[in-house]
Amino acid sequence: MQFTVRDQVVRVNLRDFADLAEAVGARFAAREGFALATINLDHLVKMRSDRAFAQAYARQDMVVADGNPIVWLSRLAGRPVELLPGSDLIRPLCRMAGEAGVPVAMVGSDEATLQEAGDRLEADMPGLRVVLRHAPPMGFDPDGAAASDILGRLEAEGVGLCFLALGAPKQERFAARGRELAPHVGFASIGAGLDFISGRQKRAPVWVRRLAMEWVWRALGDIRRLGPRYARCIAILPRLAIGALRLRMSTGGH
Repeated sequence: MQFTVRDQVVRVNLRDFADLAEAVGARFAAREGFALATINLDHLVKMRSDRAFAQAYARQDMVVADGNPIVWLSRLAGRPVELLPGSDLIRPLCRMAGEAGVPVAMVGSDEATLQEAGDRLEADMPGLRVVLRHAPPMGFDPDGAAASDILGRLEAEGVGLCFLALGAPKQERFAARGRELAPHVGFASIGAGLDFISGRQKRAPVWVRRLAMEWVWRALGDIRRLGPRYARCIAILPRLAIGALRLRMSTGGH
């Protein structure tokens, strides 16, 4: 499944968790870095008005579907992918890192959240070592000198997996830059995932997620902020659906 935004081609190139685990496991074994992004409609909306974001997304090594609309579009295009929200990937990736002896870092959110999330994950995952936790100040620039310093620390301390909780587009831009300045670090952009693990935010119940209604749950919790965001996401769906159908017809549904 792929999307073209501002002349940049963004591909959902991992179909399911088995594909993701194989790709990440190979990078861990070779001590090679990577950038993993979890695409959703909000990201596609932002990319339409932010060329730097679209360029950063096109440079991600691994992209999975974070959001049921992306999954539905992939089926419409005849290229079905599995739903893999960033929040659901943190524990499996930590387990893999612990088993492979790969040091982990966390960048983003706030100090209290990072401390609590890191402590809980280390307690739950045998062998997991969270060696660096850094909460950048407000106004953090992923292209600035402070970002360069953080990337240098990650590389110097041998971090193999870094969770980015900076929000889009900062986390994806930071990861894309990290592929150059910290080539041995694997970056996983996970948004609010650490907030859920720490307990600072409450995620929608499982039954709500199974009904593909998590976005409604979130919107009702902050309608003033999220209402306009989801309206913009819904507005681009018809065009994306047409694009998916054209992709399907161009390859005969295969």
